[in-house]
Amino acid sequence: MLEFLGVAAAGLAVGYLARRIQDALVAGKTREALRKLQEGARAEAARTKAEMELAVREEAAKKAAQFEEEVERRKRDLREEEKKHEKRAKGLEKKESQVEEKEKEAARLEASLAERERGTAEREKEIDGVLARERETLERISGLKEAEARSALLSRLEKDLENDSASLVQKALEKAKSEVEEKARDILALSIQRTAVEHTAESVVSTVDIPNDEMKGRIIGREGRNIRAFEKATGIDVVVDDTPGVIVVSGFDSIRREVAKRAMEKLIVDGRIHPARIEEVVKNTQDEIEEILKETGKQVCYDANIHGLHQKLQYYLGRLKFRTSHGQNVLAHSIEVADLSGALAGELGLKTHIARRCGLLHDVGKALDQDAEGSHAHAGADLARRCNEKEVVVEAIAGHHGETETTSIYGILVQVANEVSKSRPGARKESLEHFVKRMENLEQMAKGYEGVEQAYAVMAGREVRVIVDPNKVSDARAYRLCRELAQRIENELTFPAEIRVTVLRESRIIEYVK
Repeated sequence: MLEFLGVAAAGLAVGYLARRIQDALVAGKTREALRKLQEGARAEAARTKAEMELAVREEAAKKAAQFEEEVERRKRDLREEEKKHEKRAKGLEKKESQVEEKEKEAARLEASLAERERGTAEREKEIDGVLARERETLERISGLKEAEARSALLSRLEKDLENDSASLVQKALEKAKSEVEEKARDILALSIQRTAVEHTAESVVSTVDIPNDEMKGRIIGREGRNIRAFEKATGIDVVVDDTPGVIVVSGFDSIRREVAKRAMEKLIVDGRIHPARIEEVVKNTQDEIEEILKETGKQVCYDANIHGLHQKLQYYLGRLKFRTSHGQNVLAHSIEVADLSGALAGELGLKTHIARRCGLLHDVGKALDQDAEGSHAHAGADLARRCNEKEVVVEAIAGHHGETETTSIYGILVQVANEVSKSRPGARKESLEHFVKRMENLEQMAKGYEGVEQAYAVMAGREVRVIVDPNKVSDARAYRLCRELAQRIENELTFPAEIRVTVLRESRIIEYVK
């Protein structure tokens, strides 16, 4: 038992000693670790401090550089301002010097004028004295007073003027009589030549085939409402007679006539013929014709090998397809003039593409509306100038009828080609040109009144139909407009037969049900 206790005591003593030794070892390691941490912290703090000091120095250096740069910039600005001020000061000094010189010059001129005025006044006094003395001398010599002498002189001058004026009037009358007789002979001869051609009714009408005569009744409509709506929408006469299988659309404007013909053909094929449908088909056909005009212009330029032509000029070239001059198609005439001009230019060693361009565009003014100012040559030249054509082309267009002087060789070529084209036997018919011009004058005169929407010359010029805006023209005003237009036509135009003036004022009320 005692031995066991001794062994236990010895074990406890050994364990205690081992524990103390272990604690001592742990304490030593902890102090070492703490020492290392302290040394690391001090090193990190020193490094951070060094970095911060470096950053502060760099920032300070940067700020100092920026400050110096700003100071230098402001110094430059101040130097520039000083230079400007010096320049302005010099300019002001120069202007002040000039003003002083002008003031001195003005003073000298004023003194000179004053001296001249004094001299003039003295001369006037001298002249008045001389005249008075001469007047007294004349009165004493002639024995007449001034008033009596003046009256006698005026009487003698009046007689001389009467004799001279009578002689001049007699000479003017003789010259005018001679010129009038010569002009009358020319006009008479020209009129006889122009009437010696075949009638041109075929040039202002188009025929439309119909499947049967029953279709004529449908075209006319109940109480003629369909045919009236068609004529109002197109501005073209529709002639329905006993001729089997055909109706006739008649009008001087070939574009409107083509619209009417195509619209009538569509209505006949469609079968629905009533006023609303007529207006719709006519509107669609007008749009279709506009596209045809554009495509025609493009194709003509392509065939003539002309590039870079303005779209507006191409469009008006297309309109020439439906224009005639003296019975000759204007587009065909323009193409022929372009070909002739190009051939002549080639023979002379000139630029053929310029000559062809001038020839093709020379009559483009005829495609403009009838209200275009001036002749077709001037209107076409103005249009070409607005479309940025070269001046040589503009000059050729303006001078192809000799209305303006042509200095360019290309303008002369176009004149020659134009004369050759229109002088071919059978190329032109004068009476159609006069007829179309008379129709255009009638329409233009009617459109000149306020509130007029459309005006059509129909029935070969025997009737003028005027469509007015009901919101602008009252019934009373429509009556007065009709009388005024009829009176104006009678006073200003020459016409072979009676002309009927019709003013249409129609009110439409439309509602939509949804």
